[in-house]
Amino acid sequence: QVQLVESGGGLVQPGGSLRLSCAASGIIFSINAMGWYRQAPGKQRELVAAITRGGGTNYADSVKGRFTISRDNAKNTVYLQMNSLKPEDTAVYLCKSWYGGYDYWGQGTQVTVSS
Repeated sequence: QVQLVESGGGLVQPGGSLRLSCAASGIIFSINAMGWYRQAPGKQRELVAAITRGGGTNYADSVKGRFTISRDNAKNTVYLQMNSLKPEDTAVYLCKSWYGGYDYWGQGTQVTVSS
């Protein structure tokens, strides 16, 4: 059974930082590409950041220079370090894995940026 479990969300003031984690089980983590998406109320789900099995990364323009995605294959975990957070970063953040024709989603963790 595949499970992706996100953690690390919460309420933070503008300019603050959070680190999200996504722990994976039931997949061969090291061969999967991993990504973070987010969905705000009334908006479409969007890709925030992704990392390939080789460590290559890409980011949405809106988070470049502020967010960093990384992975620890020994811990089957992908991270999203979020700095200089803005109110418009408020959303549910979801973790995704994909390899070949198979992709899986976590349940998400809420991030709220507000003073």
